[in-house]
Amino acid sequence: MRILKPLDAAWMYVDTVDTPMQVACLAIFSLPADAPDDFIKELFAHLRSVQRFAPPFNLKLRSPRLKALLPAWVEDEHIDLDYHLRHSALPKPGGERELGVLISRLHSHPMDFNRPLWECHIIEGLENNRFALYMKMHHALVDGIGGMRMLQRMLSPDPQARTLPPPWAVGCGAAAQRDDAPSDFDARLRQLAAAARTQLEIAPAVAKALGHVVRETVQRHEPQEALPFAAPHSVLNARVSAQRRFATQHYELERVRAVAKASDATLNDVFLALCAAALRRYLLEIDALPEQPLTAGVPVSVRPADDQNAGNAISFIIANLNTDVEDPLERLRRIRESTHLAKAHLQRLPKAGIDSYTMIFMAPFILQLLVGLAGKARPMFNVTISNVPGPKHALYFNGARMEQMYPVSLLSHGQALNITAVSYDGQFNIGYTGCRDTLPSMQRLAVYTGEALEELERALGIAARRQPEPARKTARKREKVAV
Repeated sequence: MRILKPLDAAWMYVDTVDTPMQVACLAIFSLPADAPDDFIKELFAHLRSVQRFAPPFNLKLRSPRLKALLPAWVEDEHIDLDYHLRHSALPKPGGERELGVLISRLHSHPMDFNRPLWECHIIEGLENNRFALYMKMHHALVDGIGGMRMLQRMLSPDPQARTLPPPWAVGCGAAAQRDDAPSDFDARLRQLAAAARTQLEIAPAVAKALGHVVRETVQRHEPQEALPFAAPHSVLNARVSAQRRFATQHYELERVRAVAKASDATLNDVFLALCAAALRRYLLEIDALPEQPLTAGVPVSVRPADDQNAGNAISFIIANLNTDVEDPLERLRRIRESTHLAKAHLQRLPKAGIDSYTMIFMAPFILQLLVGLAGKARPMFNVTISNVPGPKHALYFNGARMEQMYPVSLLSHGQALNITAVSYDGQFNIGYTGCRDTLPSMQRLAVYTGEALEELERALGIAARRQPEPARKTARKREKVAV
């Protein structure tokens, strides 16, 4: 039995029928040039034949009824793979719209808490000789970086590798499968005592950091520093229903990097600016743009490079999106200033204190969800925007080349939109997850984000200097909008 860490358990506490705390990855593959007609059938049969389950795919809740009290993982010795592995087909030729409709539906379904909390869907019938893999897991099992590392372990840079094991047989890898908890009572007691001493040592630094947040909230010394619960209420912060809507967009990564270099900003600053521009335009069109600037909750990975576990290792900063600013370059400059202040504040914390700081910092947000005030009271921030670094080179799954990959994220009451990007093989791929009933025509955000990138390129004089893209990448770059 493994008691969930506080940050992992928090996702269990706030899981409801309308707000299932599940995240997913959508990967699109092209068939090998020599693929036989029954390639997908044989691939599915190969996956189905592997009945080995590595952590976290073999873990289930000890007691689903107590998931909001003291959740703990136990190993499931009787996993029904036919439940977790699904085979779907789109009417040929399936386009991006048809795929998006299916993903929206699959991501709306909650998972069975009596089983390990994951599903794998193989989806055939995509146009241009392609198929998709949709992998869904509960957020208590995995965060963005952990999920990305698991995905890379099930893929290969070698297109000739044709018998790769499925993700559930690979899991976190051998290094992460050890249970580091000591076996005897005395050793466990010593470990707890050491942990308590560490928390006492870092308590002053954590208290100082939280005190800074409280002081700035009251005094507002730094106008660009985005603070919790300083966000205006907007249509993004209503109650949500169980049904989701999903849209995608992708660009060449070098375009985003070029804007970052020309504006002396980070790639993440540019991504926030693209989202801010799209949100400003979208909300203006529906006459719902607040006078105060929107703010974004931005997850920040604190996972060490050698940590192969999949559980949550994140903290949060809040960024001012400056949606009240019309000029795109000035908006980007102010966003850069806001994120610099937020990251500098987080970096002053000792590493051992980040988990404690994050739990205390996010406690009011979680409390809102638990007592039913989320979506009714003032939001802690308006929208979640996340950027996850992915594989730098092309990867293959049993000979099929992965063309694109997109994150599909979670929503909560008071947070009707989540925008997450992942980089892959020179691409910058964005997934937009929204509440179907709260945000009308949400897929327009994907179009507006692309036009915001073009606007920044023109303002910086980059568009005229940009070279034509190679034919292969131009073919892959077409805009994707799903519903």
